[in-house]
Amino acid sequence: MTTASPTSVDPVPIPLDDDPGGGVLGGRYRALTLGIVSVVLVIAFEATAVNTAMPTAARQLNGLGLYAFAFSGYFTTTLFALVVSGQWCDRSGPLRPLFSGIAVFGVGLVVAGTAPGMWVFVAGRAIQGLGGGLVIVALYVVVGRAYPERLRPAVFAAFSSAWVLPSIIGPLVSGAVTQHLGWRWVFLAVPVLILLPLAVMGPALARSERERPVVRGAAFDRRRTLLAAMAAVGAGLLQYAGQRRDLIGLLPGIAGAALLVPAVLGLLPTGTLRAGRGLPAVILLRGMAAGAFLGAEAFVPLMMTTQRDLSPTLAGLTLTSGGLTWAVGSWLQGRPGAERYREAMIRGGLLLTAVAIGGAALVLFPAVPAWVASVAWGVGGIGMGMAIASVSVLMMKLSTPEDAGANSAALQMSDALGNVLLTGMAGVLFAALGGGSLAAAHEGGGAAGSPGAFAVILLSMAGVALLGALLAGRVRAKA
Repeated sequence: MTTASPTSVDPVPIPLDDDPGGGVLGGRYRALTLGIVSVVLVIAFEATAVNTAMPTAARQLNGLGLYAFAFSGYFTTTLFALVVSGQWCDRSGPLRPLFSGIAVFGVGLVVAGTAPGMWVFVAGRAIQGLGGGLVIVALYVVVGRAYPERLRPAVFAAFSSAWVLPSIIGPLVSGAVTQHLGWRWVFLAVPVLILLPLAVMGPALARSERERPVVRGAAFDRRRTLLAAMAAVGAGLLQYAGQRRDLIGLLPGIAGAALLVPAVLGLLPTGTLRAGRGLPAVILLRGMAAGAFLGAEAFVPLMMTTQRDLSPTLAGLTLTSGGLTWAVGSWLQGRPGAERYREAMIRGGLLLTAVAIGGAALVLFPAVPAWVASVAWGVGGIGMGMAIASVSVLMMKLSTPEDAGANSAALQMSDALGNVLLTGMAGVLFAALGGGSLAAAHEGGGAAGSPGAFAVILLSMAGVALLGALLAGRVRAKA
């Protein structure tokens, strides 16, 4: 149960399994599966492409000091959109928030691609976050409403598999476009790809909604909406204060904490911050896993370009192995009989993630080949695929039908909050240790400087993943 009052939804959101022998690509579910996977495919391509283009974009916009903001700004606005999307889905179904989110996501890409300066670029990323938050919760609700429990692990595995092709071609395409046409076209070309999910998704979802019409629930919970706004503003103020690192920065830092702490306590299930057994621990581990891995991943391309003199294309390809093996890890957790080992998969996945992040830091030693980072990221991808998909399955299993939308939003809220706080912390460490000036000096032809800033970031993120592995035993619900 979440801390807010349950919202009213279709009292039986799980469809009757009238096709017991079919799978996610069986006649009943084929069109819907292809539709939602196409949405994930576009999001995956955008993420891999942006990771590759981001170092060049930040340097050309003279914004290396705000490098982390380009990532955390996305997740900051996602915090607000997740709660809105959860309530919207519970009230009227996932169709409207899903398509509204896709449209807003496209607008954010255009703003970022035409930005004259770094702050406008960050604003574009923030608009993308609003759209992404609406989309991701709606997708989870679609899975909860449209698929029987036996098929959900396979659907989440399909989500991960949708990252395979973008992980292969995303860095290559983005790197080539960045080097020959300019980084802006990486952002401006993606909105065209949004047309595919719109064409595939519409008929399948509309048909699903007609088969299982939503019982209109209560009005939006103003309290939860206000708490979501407080969380987003508070997280933004904390990031700004961390970038200033002076006495004046104390004021927005204190204000940010005063807004963020009560908002998080009100939005996440009771006991989440203390890893309470069952659903609270599941929600917490999602944020720790995602924040640690993606917080480190944001700085890997920049590290490879400034410390190992790789081109944008090769630096982006370092992350390709993680996208490929993530699908493998997710496939493993969806195998028959895997349900008995959910806890072990989460613990093992987080341990592999910690090892991978620490292994990537080894390339900071000149004697270590650069390809070691790619191998390490492949190990991390397996761990994340196992852990993230298993956490998603457990969340669904521990949720009542009435709480499906709210708990899906809480899971994504934890994901976004982990990314905001840990990526923001990485940005503060990067700036405090002179990372921005060192990278700028390297771009200008100077020495790359000490790799200490990157080492501290990666080892800190590895520590968070290791702590998550230690807490994995708490996902077992109380008897």
